[in-house]
Amino acid sequence: MADGTSAFRTPFSLRMRCPRNRVNFKSKVWLNSSVASTTSHHRVLKVRTPDETPRRASANMSASSPTGRSSSLAVPVALAISSMLFFQAGASVAKLAFPLASAPAVATLRLGFASLILLLFWRPWRTELSSNSLRQIAAYGVALGAMNLSFYASLSRIPLGVAVALEFVGPLGLALVHSRRRRDLLWVVFACCGVYWLLPLSVGPDTEDLLGVVLALLAGLWWALYIVFGQKAGAEARGATLAYGSVIATIIVAPFGIAFSGPAMIGPKVLLLGLTVAVLSSAVPYSLEMISMVRMPARTFGILMSVEPAVGAIAGFALLGEHLSMRQLAGIGLVILASGASVATSTGGTAAKG
Repeated sequence: MADGTSAFRTPFSLRMRCPRNRVNFKSKVWLNSSVASTTSHHRVLKVRTPDETPRRASANMSASSPTGRSSSLAVPVALAISSMLFFQAGASVAKLAFPLASAPAVATLRLGFASLILLLFWRPWRTELSSNSLRQIAAYGVALGAMNLSFYASLSRIPLGVAVALEFVGPLGLALVHSRRRRDLLWVVFACCGVYWLLPLSVGPDTEDLLGVVLALLAGLWWALYIVFGQKAGAEARGATLAYGSVIATIIVAPFGIAFSGPAMIGPKVLLLGLTVAVLSSAVPYSLEMISMVRMPARTFGILMSVEPAVGAIAGFALLGEHLSMRQLAGIGLVILASGASVATSTGGTAAKG
C-alpha cells in the first residue's frame, strides 16, 4: 500500500502505502516530479571549493560507464526491494492483529506511532509554513488517512496480494490519465483485464469479498489523490508535510478506530503490534525509499515498484498462509505488467504540472 508516508508512495514513495509515504510508485508522472522535488529538498547552500569541480566531473565520468552505472544502481535497487519487503511484512503483521482489534483501530495505531516517529525525526515546528502550504498539508493528511483506512479495511476481507494489486490501479490510472500516447491504451486494457480477473464474478472458495474489492479500489483512488496533494505540499517542506500530514491522518482515522474497537485498541498486545506495523510499514520502508529514489532513474524506480503486488502475494503466502488461485495470480500479473510497461515506455524526465 500504499498505504502511507512514503516519499510522495507513494506504494511509489511516501506511501503511507506514506502508504504503501506505500514516500512510498507510484505513477510515472508522480515519480518523475517527486524525484525531482526530493532532490531539490536536499540542496544545501554552501561555498564550493576550487577542487570540488574536478572531483565531481571525475565522479560523473565514472558513473557514466557501464560498470559505474551497474555498481551505482546495486545499492539503491537493493534498498527499494527491501522497502517493499518491509512494507508488506508490516501489512501482514497488521492482518494478524485484526482478530484482536478492528482494521480502523490497527490503522489508527499505525498512523499514530508513525506520527510520533516522524515528529521526532523531522521536528517540523522549526519550519515556517505559508497558509497555502498548510491547506495542501491538510488535504494530503486527509487523503493519507482515508487511504490507510480503506486499505486496512480491505485487508480484513481479501488476500494481501489482491488488495495491493487493486490499490495499484489508483496511481496507475493517474499516470495514464496524464499520458497522451496511444500505446498507453494497451496498458489500460491489461490493467482492466487484471482487475476483471480479481473481481468476485463467481461463487466459490477463491472468490473475493465484493466489499473488500471496493475498499481496495477506493484505497487506490485515495492513493492517487495522496500523490497529487503530496506533490504539491512537499514542494515547500517535505519533512513538515510528512509529519503534520501523518498527524492529520491519525486524527481522521482515530474516531473510526475508537468506534469499532473501543478500549481493545489500547491493550498491551495490540499496542505492540501497532508499533511493529508502524516501524515495518512506515519508518523503515519510507526511509529506504527516500534514499533509493534519489539514487536511481525514475523509470528504474517505477519498474521496481511495479512488482509490489507480487511481493504482497508472496508475503501473504509466506506469513499469512494465503493461497491464491491461478485466476487471481493472473490478475495480479496483468496489473504488474500494466504498471511496469507504463513506466518502462514512458519518456520520463518531465515533471507533472499541478
